[in-house]
Amino acid sequence: MNQKKSKKQEYNNFSSIAKEWWKPQGKFRILHKILPIRIDYILNKIDYKKIKKLEILDLGCGGGLTCEPLARLGASVTGVDFVEENIKVAKNHAIQSNLNISYFHNDIDSIKIKKKYDVILILEVLEHLDNWESLIKKIKKNLKPKGKVVFSTINKTQLARITSIFIAENILNWVPKNTHDYNKLIKPEDLIKVLKKNNFKIKNIKIIPVRFLKRIKPKGDKPNSLIIIGTVILTFIFALCDNPLP
Repeated sequence: MNQKKSKKQEYNNFSSIAKEWWKPQGKFRILHKILPIRIDYILNKIDYKKIKKLEILDLGCGGGLTCEPLARLGASVTGVDFVEENIKVAKNHAIQSNLNISYFHNDIDSIKIKKKYDVILILEVLEHLDNWESLIKKIKKNLKPKGKVVFSTINKTQLARITSIFIAENILNWVPKNTHDYNKLIKPEDLIKVLKKNNFKIKNIKIIPVRFLKRIKPKGDKPNSLIIIGTVILTFIFALCDNPLP
């Protein structure tokens, strides 16, 4: 039986590539690709008209890819990540972008936040945690009454094993090797089970396929060289939950 990646391995992996966060064709190119999908889903599921009054917490914010678009729209945004180098990159980029975003370095597995938020985002994070069920239980206390949580994670399928791990990491080099561990991916039914166990009101579960194209040009400068277009499809679980009134 394969062992899951440890927290230390996750930390070292993301620390080593933190400078890549804001390079659209860099090691986080897949996250740049799905960013419009993320933002569209979030804005369609929260009260967009009141976004300037919303306090949003992005857990596992990385370099701030999702924080910045929401801050530009007027939301009060806080980003937290357990990789210190990620937070340094996020802070520097926010300054360069003239955006007021609060960033904090904190261990997400044992996070201790007293403040309550209107919206909590947990995007492509659960699959990197040792105990994602525990995080879902903890964050409930950080939601305001009728607050919302938005999740996004890679769907645990055999297709994901082939595309998001074998092809993306070993053939196309879209993400660094060992970024994803198939044993830590999550099935929709498992996410739903844990959400219901913690009394979240599930408003929406959506499986969204994302298509990636890779053009591979053979070596040489021959004018008649063929360009091969390969298609890779990843499926992501997007989930919206309400914190019902007690």
